[in-house]
Amino acid sequence: MATLDQKSPNVLLQSLCCRITGKSEAEVAHQFQYAVRVIGSNYAPTIERDEFLVSEKIKKELLKQRREADAALFSELHRKLQTQSVLKHRWSVLYLLLSLSEDPRKPSSRHVGDTYLIPLTSSDAHSTPFYCTRPQSLALGYGERSAALSASVGTSGISSLGVYTLNGPTATPQSLLSAAGGGQPLGSRLAWALPVSCSPSSALAPLATRPALGPPVPSSRVVRPRRDGEVSEAALVRDILYVFQGIDGKFIKMSAQDNCYKIDSKVVLCKSLRDTSSRLAELGWLHNKVRKYTDARSLDRAFGLVGQSFCASLHQELKEYYRLLSVLHSQLQVEDEQGVIVCSESTLTLRRLLVWMYDPKSRLKTLAALVDFCQGRKGGELASAVHSYGKTGDPQMRALVQHILSLVSHPILNFLYRWIYDGELEDTYHEFFVASDPNVKTDRLWHDKYSLRKSMIPSFITMDQARKVLLIGKSINFLHQVCHDRTPPGKITPASKSADTPKDAAELLSDLEGAFQEKIDAAYFDTSKYLLDVLNRNYLLLEHLQAMRRYLLLGQGDFIRHLMDLLKPELVRPATTLYQHNLTGILETAVRATNAQYDNAEILKRLDVRLLEVSPGDTGWDVFSLDYHVDGPIATVFTRECMGHYLRVFNFLWRAKRMEYTLTDIWKGQMCNAKLLKTMPELSGVLHQCHILASEMVHFIHQMQYYITFEVLECSWDELWNRVQQAQDLDHIIAAHDMFLDSVISRCLLDNNSRSLLTQLRAIFDQIIEFQSAQDSLYRSALEELALRLQFEEKKQQREDEWGVTAEQVAEEKKRIQEFQDTIPKMRSQLRILTHFYQSIVQQFLVLLMTSTDESLRFLSFRLDFNEHYRAREPRLRASLGTNWGRRPSNI
Repeated sequence: MATLDQKSPNVLLQSLCCRITGKSEAEVAHQFQYAVRVIGSNYAPTIERDEFLVSEKIKKELLKQRREADAALFSELHRKLQTQSVLKHRWSVLYLLLSLSEDPRKPSSRHVGDTYLIPLTSSDAHSTPFYCTRPQSLALGYGERSAALSASVGTSGISSLGVYTLNGPTATPQSLLSAAGGGQPLGSRLAWALPVSCSPSSALAPLATRPALGPPVPSSRVVRPRRDGEVSEAALVRDILYVFQGIDGKFIKMSAQDNCYKIDSKVVLCKSLRDTSSRLAELGWLHNKVRKYTDARSLDRAFGLVGQSFCASLHQELKEYYRLLSVLHSQLQVEDEQGVIVCSESTLTLRRLLVWMYDPKSRLKTLAALVDFCQGRKGGELASAVHSYGKTGDPQMRALVQHILSLVSHPILNFLYRWIYDGELEDTYHEFFVASDPNVKTDRLWHDKYSLRKSMIPSFITMDQARKVLLIGKSINFLHQVCHDRTPPGKITPASKSADTPKDAAELLSDLEGAFQEKIDAAYFDTSKYLLDVLNRNYLLLEHLQAMRRYLLLGQGDFIRHLMDLLKPELVRPATTLYQHNLTGILETAVRATNAQYDNAEILKRLDVRLLEVSPGDTGWDVFSLDYHVDGPIATVFTRECMGHYLRVFNFLWRAKRMEYTLTDIWKGQMCNAKLLKTMPELSGVLHQCHILASEMVHFIHQMQYYITFEVLECSWDELWNRVQQAQDLDHIIAAHDMFLDSVISRCLLDNNSRSLLTQLRAIFDQIIEFQSAQDSLYRSALEELALRLQFEEKKQQREDEWGVTAEQVAEEKKRIQEFQDTIPKMRSQLRILTHFYQSIVQQFLVLLMTSTDESLRFLSFRLDFNEHYRAREPRLRASLGTNWGRRPSNI
């Protein structure tokens, strides 16, 4: 271990210092520290490491000296040298030759001019690298920048300013940094820009105050004499450099009460220096604000990747700030070591610091404002906050915010691309605007598992784009987990280049309506189209939709009619006596006997019988219902709520169809019994009354059936089918289907707003059933009476020419006929009451129709009362009809 320590660089360097100076280790401590600092400074030339540029410069120097032949010879030798592989660092050799050829007696300020005249490459367009870490030691350290990554981002660093020419305005450290060659450390660039004949501090002096290349010009600056005990400006400059880093100086300290850096009131200082120092000290307060935020958040994992990227961007800006301070600190250190007498016009002053720190102060103000605005935000909300600060007219501030935004949005774009191309959501800290609920089961994946966090949608992403992003990833997961489709996501939609680096993120952010929108649209259309193809091809989605229309909405007319004929004997029985297996057998018989047998077997096996909850007094008609089993992916469209709506609509349509079926039986009974009962003239009035009431009911039911079948079901179905054919994603189909069901339910009077209309309609249906019972009872009594009369007449004919019938038998026959005739007024009265109730209910129904907000229901009232039969009986109906739809008075 001792051997290793003796060979360490530090030990060897200290031994070298002792050997050169001839002093002990304790005496060379200062020289040893200086040597360590020099070795770690990484000085390098500021000119571009371009062999072609150096060779061209050598040629120009030869031409200036009128050595054209030597220039041609150099060009030929250089060409031959390029073909050889002996030298690996030809640029270094050429640069050494160029340096050796320079006249040492020539003023060294030429180096500064050369520095400014060096052509800049694209890597010098900025100075902020993408990723860096905060210096772990003193904040004045600096390192190399990542020129290759930052070439496409634009100006963003603290030291990024324009390059001034020799005749331009006062040079600043920023201008020196920008003028230096790309890829070089800031300190080394500044070191190479310093003239040889003067101290390094002359490089920081304004160009206007530097010695010109001609004779020296005497300075006209007047130095104000200091008062006794007054602090020197140099001491204030040293304090200010510490304050810039957030460290209390000897005279300038942080005031906890005022929350700012203040000069001690006991310090003797003129007002101008005090004011200038206070203005400069604001940078320390701004630095502390930004540094405090980054230190508090950097180790907070709950802050998320977006927050860590934001902290990294702040670290980058602080690093650029530290690099500038390191140059100033080096200048101050050189002045301390060499004294400030030499080149005193180039020493650091508060006024020069005020000029040089103007742009860094503006940038720190922007960073501090961002820190304030981003407090308590994370994820997409944080990105929105940063994006909002980019809407400024200041190009430098806009470039700064855009650079920070490219770093902050990088994790969000990575989340986005993983989601839309792989369907994976790795959002540990809930930063992405797509949320996932792990407790949701597979059957509710499409509806409930994934949702949008609206607060996390970045402001540079529109709501339409966010909805498409949600649908893309949701479609991929639906295909894998519900449809069990094993197609790789790369074959569904080809994955384009993602935001691998902040550079890619910056490019996307600069073209949100172009390339970014195209990526989203392409993935959206490809994924949605593939999902719909799988649902239609493998799971027969459209066929199931048509099956709902044919069976649950009674669209298959021959099947429904035959099913009613077969079920009638069963359904007239009490509901408690029905058995589902018997009804299922009848259903299968109806399928085999009608065109329903040609349907897909996958559809027919889902058709079933369902018995509703039985109430006292219910018959089979009240509890019977068809059912359609759905599972798998199609259950996403036909949800439990949707099937409940279908069941309600089926019960309504089934009851209306039963009324039509019942009135058909009533009409057949009237037609069949009309001729038989002609021999009973006393029934003509009652039968006529039955025919009139039956005609009213038939007209009402026919108009209602027309309205339900054509104006409601067919029109709504046509709209649904058109929307389904034009649907671009599964959500469009679900929305169109839900809209179809809502339309059918509302227009079939099944919604809450039409409850009073539905109550009246059901009362009308009940009156039809009562009328059927009354007419059946009438015909039963009449036919029994007719049979007895025919039997008596037949008996008389059989005993003709004999004793015939006795007077007693004739008297009994007359008595029985009289008793029957006495029941006719009761029948007539019963029919009259039934007619009155029916007509009053219809009149109330018409009044409700006329006051409905649905135009189709108001038109239905016209057809139900086309001859104004009910209007003449109901004053409210007359007022309603006259007010709303009365004819215009003629002006003739």
